[in-house]
Amino acid sequence: MGGIATSVPGSSLRTAIAGVGMIGRVHMDAVRRTGAQVVGVSASSPARAKEAAAALGVERAFDSSQELVTSDDVDVVHICTPNDAHAALAALALRAGKHVVCEKPLTTDAATAGELAALAAESGRVAAVPFVYRYHPMAAEARERVRDGRTGDVRLLHGHYLQDWLSQPADTNWRVDAIAGGPSRAFADIGSHWCDLVEWVTGHRIAELTATSRTLPRAGGTPRTEDAVQMLFRTDRGATGALTVSQISPGRKNRLWFEIDGATTSLAFDQENPETLFVGSRGENAAVQRDPAVLSPAAARLSVVPGGHPMGYLDCFAAFVRDVHAAVRGEAPAGPPAFPTFDDAARMVRVTEAVLASAADRSWKEVS
Repeated sequence: MGGIATSVPGSSLRTAIAGVGMIGRVHMDAVRRTGAQVVGVSASSPARAKEAAAALGVERAFDSSQELVTSDDVDVVHICTPNDAHAALAALALRAGKHVVCEKPLTTDAATAGELAALAAESGRVAAVPFVYRYHPMAAEARERVRDGRTGDVRLLHGHYLQDWLSQPADTNWRVDAIAGGPSRAFADIGSHWCDLVEWVTGHRIAELTATSRTLPRAGGTPRTEDAVQMLFRTDRGATGALTVSQISPGRKNRLWFEIDGATTSLAFDQENPETLFVGSRGENAAVQRDPAVLSPAAARLSVVPGGHPMGYLDCFAAFVRDVHAAVRGEAPAGPPAFPTFDDAARMVRVTEAVLASAADRSWKEVS
């Protein structure tokens, strides 16, 4: 968050969403769960916006996303368009005095991401990116166990994020296009989530990496961005790690899994089974349950239903938007996790660029 946000009363907070695909509807659900107003939407055409507004119960359909992000009737803009439009829309919104929530990747190149993060800081507006896996209570519990020393010095970081939705030759989507989606797909789309989460949990930052990528042939020979990445890395605090990212792993839907191996204990978290945290040691292993009564305060804050009633992705999104809206209203943060900012998102664009460069020339790359 750059500077101090202009305070906006919660009951009158006006939000608009640019883009009404799957992720735009997730944003809308989260906004409505906070009690804020969704005053309008935009889409790929005025007709599509009108159709979506009627279907979603939103009063106003903007003729364009540019009109939406500069409207005097909007306080908070959510940008859920294809990736190539993020930078221009976010810059327009910030210059118009809006608070901005922008989907990742923040931009499709690191230089523009840095410029946008600087603009956000200068604007004094809230500028956030939904790396929402930080908001799983058991991921927050892992963070607290690392930070309070129970895990011991972190030695190894490893894991994967696996999906299968592009595993067949005929599978396609706008994201596979290097113009609309940007030069990276699998890593920018889901590998960035894993890296942001693990850096946030451990306090370590990926300092250098080497990577290889795989792109499957498609029907008709259509060029596309990478389907899978495998990466080795070292952190700024002396740990080593390995990550596999794939959108071509049959049967895996959103299998974000990480393990942190410390000197005293290991911690493992599986986003598809998020109600427990594995805690391993030489003497005894445990599966810590999501029960607010026994979790650290930072994790208990996010645990909004009793243990045994499962929480998931939509709950994480709603918690993220609640924190963003609290910041817009000028309220002090309730505690960790701090929502990811444009600075965090710009860092993930730099990591992505290092991955692509390493895969191209098969060398180690430093990450700034």
